[in-house]
Parts: sequence; C-alpha cells; structure tokens
Amino acid sequence: MPKYVIERELPGAGRLSASDLKAISQKSCSVLSELGPQIQWVESYVTGDKIYCIHIAQNEDLVREHAKRGGFPANRVSEVASIIDPMTAEYGCRRAEERRAVATAAWSAP
Repeated sequence: MPKYVIERELPGAGRLSASDLKAISQKSCSVLSELGPQIQWVESYVTGDKIYCIHIAQNEDLVREHAKRGGFPANRVSEVASIIDPMTAEYGCRRAEERRAVATAAWSAP
C-alpha cells in the first residue's frame, strides 16, 4: 500500500502538553479503528507549528477522511515516491527498499 506524509499546520504544536498529545493520539486511533485496516498510522513528528504524520493507506481519500472525521487539518498530503536512508548509500535504492520491506514484514508479523 502507498505511504503518505501528511502536513498538519497547528500553531503552537511544539508546545502541546503530553496530555494534549495523548488526546490527539487517542482520537486518531479511534478514527483509524472506524476506518478499518485500509489505513495505518505509522508515526508523527511534532515541530514548532506543524505535525507531520506518516500513514500507510490504500489511497489519499482515506487519509483525508481520517483528517475530516478526527477534526485534524491535512494541509498537504503527499504520496511517498521513494525512501532513502543510510542503507541507500550502502546498497542502492532498490536493494535498500527490499531490505526495509523484509524488516517491515518481520516487524508487522503477529
């Protein structure tokens, strides 16, 4: 399934309390549960005035529906075309993606 980066403009995001972040996370998980297995939240990065979320979803519409139901902004939704990291330098892009896929499958296994 495609992976997406969602940019959420949220003034003061970096100053949100642990309690606030927990409540946002709980709301997100609740909506994801309603939407079913076609969308998965991987992680999010909180910066000064934005939150960047990584989701795996069947399509962009599901990502936007999650934002709508949760009351979250989704100012920009971008499908990930490729991933590079230190493994890319050693193995090349295709080989690094294969190694990540194997690691992800092992991590996701029940």
